[in-house]
Amino acid sequence: MRVELPVTPAQLDEVWAMVDRAYLAEVAHRQHRPVFATISGAHLYGFASPDSDVDLRGAFLLPTRALLGLRKPAETITVSDQSRIDLDWVAHDLRKFARMMTSHNGYALEQLFSPLVVVATPVFEELRALGKGCITRPTIRHYQGFARGRRLRLHEPDPTVKHLLYAYRVFLSGIHLMRTGEVIANIAQLNDAFANPTIAELVDRKRQGAEKMKLDAAELAHHDGLLDGLEAELRAAHAASALPEEPTTTAALDDLVIRTRLADLAA
Repeated sequence: MRVELPVTPAQLDEVWAMVDRAYLAEVAHRQHRPVFATISGAHLYGFASPDSDVDLRGAFLLPTRALLGLRKPAETITVSDQSRIDLDWVAHDLRKFARMMTSHNGYALEQLFSPLVVVATPVFEELRALGKGCITRPTIRHYQGFARGRRLRLHEPDPTVKHLLYAYRVFLSGIHLMRTGEVIANIAQLNDAFANPTIAELVDRKRQGAEKMKLDAAELAHHDGLLDGLEAELRAAHAASALPEEPTTTAALDDLVIRTRLADLAA
C-alpha cells in the first residue's frame, strides 16, 4: 500500500529561512550550465542547525564540443565556498548523473527528488519523471551500507545525537522506499508514518548544540536495540517489496541525454 508523505510548507520554509537561495543559485552557475541544483545533507534530512554546512548537489551539462576533443573532460565538479556560509556544490555531467540513476544509487535519487530545489530546468523535470523508473529493490544496498557506516561511528569515541539521527534517518528512508517506491529523506516527514517518539526529541537536542548532543553508554545501548529492530524491518520490507530489480526507464534516459546534447550543439 502506498503511503504519501507530502512535504509541508512549514518544513520547506524552515530551510529557506536558513539559507540564501539566490546565492546558492549563483554558485551553481559558476562553471558549467546547471541542469538542476538541490539541497542535500542535514537540511534535506530535517535536522539542520543555523550553522550547518550546506550541501548543494545536482547535475550540469558539459558543452558538446568538450566531449569531441582529444582530452576527456571532467564529469564532476566541486566548488567549495566559505565566503558567506560553509557551502559545497558537487555536480555531475548529465550523462554521468543518468548512469548513476540507473545504478541503484540512493544518493543520486535523493538529490533528484529533494524538495529543496535551487535551480530547475525542463531537463530536470524530465529527469524526475524518468527517475521514478529507477527506484529498484537493489537500492537497499545503499541504505544498508550507509546505515552500517553510521552505526560503526556510534561505537567510535564521542558519539553524538547527530550520528544517531543519521542512522535513524537512513533506516526510515530505506524502509519507506522498499514499501512504497517513494524517495523521502526528511526525518520529520518519515516520522509522520513511523511515529517514533524519540525522533523529535533527538532533533531538538541536536539543534540545541554540542552539549545536548553527547550520548552516554546507557543511551547508546537503548538506541542500539531500536536500530536493530529497524534493521530487521528494512530486511523484511526488502523481502516483501514489489519494486523492479532493474530500472525501467534506461532507454528513455539515454534518449534524453542524446536529445539534450544535440540541442546544445545546435544552439
